[in-house]
Amino acid sequence: MAEFTLDPQLEADSLPVCELELCTVRLAKDANYPWLIMVPKYAGLEELVDLAKQDQHRLTDEIAALSTALRAVTGCDKLNVAALGNMVRQLHIHVIARFESDKAWPGPIWGKVEASSYEDGKADQLISGLLAALSKK
Repeated sequence: MAEFTLDPQLEADSLPVCELELCTVRLAKDANYPWLIMVPKYAGLEELVDLAKQDQHRLTDEIAALSTALRAVTGCDKLNVAALGNMVRQLHIHVIARFESDKAWPGPIWGKVEASSYEDGKADQLISGLLAALSKK
């Protein structure tokens, strides 16, 4: 069986956050939206249905844990959760904190505005907050 490797595009566009039982978790390099990317650590997955049933359930649990942590840390108005994969085929799930004041609200974030870099230390602050919220579980 092939060894898991993170798609180069996902790696380039994100920062490491943590490792969960099933997924590696990354923070998208776009300060416009607090945006996590979850990637199940199996090679060759493209679709949710490619996961074994028990891993589908584990993924749901991990999505819920990350969503809860992201909402607690950001105080967002809405959470968007999606597995699209049109640009990057490797199975990955987006968990995005949305605010009624964000630049794309109420529409989708993709293609609305150019990605914005995090100010010095802000990504690290967000990651630290997420890790603290996750550890309370």
